[in-house]
Amino acid sequence: MPRVFNIAARNLLRYRRRTALTTLLITIGVVAMLLFVSTSGSFKAMMVGQITDSMLGHLQIHKKGYVSSIESLPLTLNMQPKMVSKLTEYLKSNENIEAWSPRIKLGAMFSNFAQTTSIRLNGIDPEKESKTCPLLIKRIIKGDASKLVEPGKILIPELIARGLKVSPGDAIVLVATNKDGSVNGINFIVQGVLEGISGPGGRDGYMHIDDARQLLRIDENEISEVVVRLKNPKALKQTMLELHNTLGQLTNQNGKPAFEIHNWEKLSPFSNIAKMIDLMTLFIKIMLVSIVLISVMNVMIMAVYERIREIGTIAAMGTLPSNILKLFIIEGFLLGLLGAIIGTALSVITILILQQAEITFSFGRQTGLVLYPLISIKDIIFASAIVVAVSVLASLQPAWKASRMDPIDALRHV
Repeated sequence: MPRVFNIAARNLLRYRRRTALTTLLITIGVVAMLLFVSTSGSFKAMMVGQITDSMLGHLQIHKKGYVSSIESLPLTLNMQPKMVSKLTEYLKSNENIEAWSPRIKLGAMFSNFAQTTSIRLNGIDPEKESKTCPLLIKRIIKGDASKLVEPGKILIPELIARGLKVSPGDAIVLVATNKDGSVNGINFIVQGVLEGISGPGGRDGYMHIDDARQLLRIDENEISEVVVRLKNPKALKQTMLELHNTLGQLTNQNGKPAFEIHNWEKLSPFSNIAKMIDLMTLFIKIMLVSIVLISVMNVMIMAVYERIREIGTIAAMGTLPSNILKLFIIEGFLLGLLGAIIGTALSVITILILQQAEITFSFGRQTGLVLYPLISIKDIIFASAIVVAVSVLASLQPAWKASRMDPIDALRHV
């Protein structure tokens, strides 16, 4: 076998221009694939991190039926103390969960005593929320950004701050209707202004959970949702399955499911963009396969055609058809291997250059995001394996044709 490899390598060197052009095409395909996978993957991971770490968490748990009615923020579908106690017990027992934060969601009228508008609010426990959504505090663009909302204060979205000309330190009043239909109003101080981001919750305000209970006149430990952060986001599917097998099996007094569990993809429209990125990555991989297949098959067909008399000579000398078959397959293998090695090396160098360049871009209302492409060993091995496998596959037909040639007819070929 080493001798066959040696002969195959020498044959490729005999036709250096053709070998170089074919290797160049394969290299371009590998570089295009790895660069796209690294940049698109980094973009996707960054956007998912922005959404999950600043407002949604990796998954959320609600009372059954809440999400389908979430636009109206129904207080009648809040989780009651017994449900909250049972939920907390399950969350503590799951090893994949790093932190969770209870929230009370409500709608209210927001007034600066001159103008009034509606606002969506999240009543939060600042300590738990900062652990569950660590990037939330970084969305504070005006006011005290050293800590999340304090009792008696409120964080408002940038849209309302601009529209009503409200600044940190200003006094405002919130008026809300509780689930019994009674109305209550409380004065608050604006602690800070939040940058708006794309997706549900991107324009919500925040207040302390105790203030939310006081505004809604809730005496018990009643909440609207629990936001969950995982130790490893890659364990999302496993954790969802575990929660469905535990919490999802619990029923209410009517025998119907008590809880519903949704991951961030079900709660954010960005999941569609993430799917499009995955689809585009698949198309790039298909293009790579096509480039390699056509390039290697073309060069191997030409090699067989130009070396018919040579094939006839070695066959007449007693070379077995299987050895001729191996010779051409190994030539294709070496072409793919060479293109994969050079392509991978160029891709890694280019990625390192892009990391040092710190290219910035904007996404929706967010600006100054830094693109930091990364490539994993898994992606490199996958791309290289595809290239080598397709190169061997493209060599099969020409190699089979060469091994089945009649020596006499081949020697007569002009």
